[in-house]
Amino acid sequence: MYTPSHFALEDGPAAQRIMRKYNFATLVSGTQTDVMASHLPLLWTSQGGQYGSLRGHMARENPQWEQLADGGEVLAIFLSNHAYISPNWYLSRPAVPTWNYSAVHAYGTPSLIEETSCIKDLLRGMVEFEDPDPGNAWPDTADYKKLVEEMIPHIVAFDISIVRLHSKAKLSQNRPETDRRQVMDNLRGSSDADAHKVAEDMEAFYGHRTRNDPDGVA
Repeated sequence: MYTPSHFALEDGPAAQRIMRKYNFATLVSGTQTDVMASHLPLLWTSQGGQYGSLRGHMARENPQWEQLADGGEVLAIFLSNHAYISPNWYLSRPAVPTWNYSAVHAYGTPSLIEETSCIKDLLRGMVEFEDPDPGNAWPDTADYKKLVEEMIPHIVAFDISIVRLHSKAKLSQNRPETDRRQVMDNLRGSSDADAHKVAEDMEAFYGHRTRNDPDGVA
């Protein structure tokens, strides 16, 4: 991921928050001749090393799991809120259109989860993380237990130990403060809910800038 120094996100906890909140990720793996990608929910956990690990599962009919079984490095891409930024919003001219967003690239080494009990724990953990009513989504009934037992042979669960993180927050750091304020005002006035979220991300980001760094370009 191309990242000029002023867009680099060095805040580890911020990267973890993105992986937790925007966890429907793109998982990329491959060889020199065969690159594959799947869109999957991944559950970040602090266990597994300095950067933690990612756990998930895919259909056994998805051939990508065979690349995971090879143990080569894979890439999980997490994309946060994003929105178009018009040059018409800037006071400083000339300017070009751009896009604001935050993203995390997590690189790691996968291993398959073979134990049935561990797979069940993973599935239950994902339901508890995602579902507002996990008790009904994962009921302790004989019929549901049978359904899960029948499903497990048809999925492949995995754990990815993260070996490095590459994080980026492109939130108009390269613009003067007056332009950034104009961008946030226009995003707030947009009819696009995603634009409002990017304005919130910018407010939160610049709220952590120091007073002796008014432009946020540390």
